[in-house]
Amino acid sequence: MNFDKSKFNKMKEELSKSCKNGDLLCICKYLYDNVPYYNWVGFYLVDGDRMLKLGPYVGEPTIHTRIAFGDGICGQAAETMKNFVVQDVSKEKNYLSCSPSVKSEIVIPLIKNGKVIGELDIDSHYLSPFDKRDEEFLGWICNNFVKEVDVN
Repeated sequence: MNFDKSKFNKMKEELSKSCKNGDLLCICKYLYDNVPYYNWVGFYLVDGDRMLKLGPYVGEPTIHTRIAFGDGICGQAAETMKNFVVQDVSKEKNYLSCSPSVKSEIVIPLIKNGKVIGELDIDSHYLSPFDKRDEEFLGWICNNFVKEVDVN
């Protein structure tokens, strides 16, 4: 895997031009196509009380279409309203396996008016691919580009 993470700033510009604010599937496709270690990219959206429902995604199908707050990495991120960066999912006790190919995961909550409304979830087939630049780039997407998402 050879990817120059300094490209993230340029990608912000490209993403802003190619996807409308709130177009989650477009965001998934863009990230999946442009970052070689983003091997599954999807959004989970809050559905009811303390439940996440799978929204738009790109990658292998998953059996995890509904995840309770607190369950797995996604559920923990929703419950705590904090980013989760897991460099080796095999070392996580509360990990919900989607595929044996997944080695690491990053989850960034979508927060609107002080509440979690969903999250951006990315799986990688590589160990330890994520760093602060990924977290900041994905945080920018969640904080500035997905602000028009309406889950109700």
